Amino acid sequence: MVHCAGGSETIGPITQIDSNAWRRTVDLNINGTMYVLKHAGCELVRGGGGSFVGISSIAASNTHRWFGAYGVTKSAVDHMMRLAADELGASWVRVNSIRPGLTRTDLVAPIMESPELSEDYRVCTPLPRIGEVDDIANLALFLLSDASSWITGQVINVDGGQMLRRGPDFSAMLEPVFGADGLRGVVRG
Repeated sequence: MVHCAGGSETIGPITQIDSNAWRRTVDLNINGTMYVLKHAGCELVRGGGGSFVGISSIAASNTHRWFGAYGVTKSAVDHMMRLAADELGASWVRVNSIRPGLTRTDLVAPIMESPELSEDYRVCTPLPRIGEVDDIANLALFLLSDASSWITGQVINVDGGQMLRRGPDFSAMLEPVFGADGLRGVVRG
């Protein structure tokens, strides 16, 4: 079982995050994952074991300024996978998390269309290319297979090495919206 859901409505300075948007992001990324894991875990235990893979994000480990709730909630997903691995291991259920870096999907098209952001991601990634969906799918297939029968509780990066450096700089994209002061946390009004 692979659970891949995510998103965020909270891009921008933390001092200006809308509380309702924060809660919706928590509901999607943390609570949604928990509900899927809860029910899939029951079925895997009843079936005598198996594998559950949660999809996280490199934003769970590398700070991505102005990503709001996204990185925070993906950190929670990583911890949830480790907790479930510890609890369900006795029933032969393996649970792992995959942390993708920037991956070519429709969701990230605006990032890839921005010359500044594309270049910043390239600089932040030792293997200077954008990830492909197959990069993540191939690891998921391995984690679901018997070839990984002694792997559980792991958080595995598929990010071209971005974990070794830093998150991207979204200043050029967000400064026109929030202003230079806003990006430093200044709230007017």
